[in-house]
Amino acid sequence: MSRDLGLVELLGADAVGPPGQRRFRLFARSESGSAIMWMEKMQLNELGLAIDRLLTQVTQGKILRVEARARQEGEEEEEIPLGMPADFPLIPDEEFQVAQLKLSYDFRRELIILMAVPLEIIMETGQELRGRVREDRALTLSFTHAQAQALTSMITRIVAAGRPVCPFCHMPLEEGPHMCEKQNGHRQIIQLLEEDDDDDDDDDGEEREEEGD
Repeated sequence: MSRDLGLVELLGADAVGPPGQRRFRLFARSESGSAIMWMEKMQLNELGLAIDRLLTQVTQGKILRVEARARQEGEEEEEIPLGMPADFPLIPDEEFQVAQLKLSYDFRRELIILMAVPLEIIMETGQELRGRVREDRALTLSFTHAQAQALTSMITRIVAAGRPVCPFCHMPLEEGPHMCEKQNGHRQIIQLLEEDDDDDDDDDGEEREEEGD
């Protein structure tokens, strides 16, 4: 059954483990519950980029102009703490590996909406592990522009703290040859889905979605 956390009071990202073995996650909490969403580094990085693009579109570049003016005036950027808060539930209401991510925007409430679709790992005797996308268990949450800016700042710092990434596919670069999905056509099954503008608006006309690769 799908679950909607509604407007979250806490939204963040962090990485667990030593460099080269880090695991990445989003964590969120609202009055309706809490969730931890594990994902690949590429997914986390793409999510941050997608949120930045969406913010730029819905604010018509206003956020970028404000940030640029602040840097010119020498204002110090507020340091956003990384890591999960100590009071976050040890056993959240939802915890899963992410298969797909989808962003949309509610113009009436001026909120960004994130849908995370779980990946279920199936292990059968004598067969290889396989994954199943569980759209029926999708988790939805909403957050403000300020929370979005804080989240993308966290993601940038987390990604930069690890191994260098390929500028084309954003996957970590190892010492050996690199298999780039953007250059050789290989594509991961687990990917970020960012919605594009759709001519078919919702009934209330307030929410717009964007779809991409």
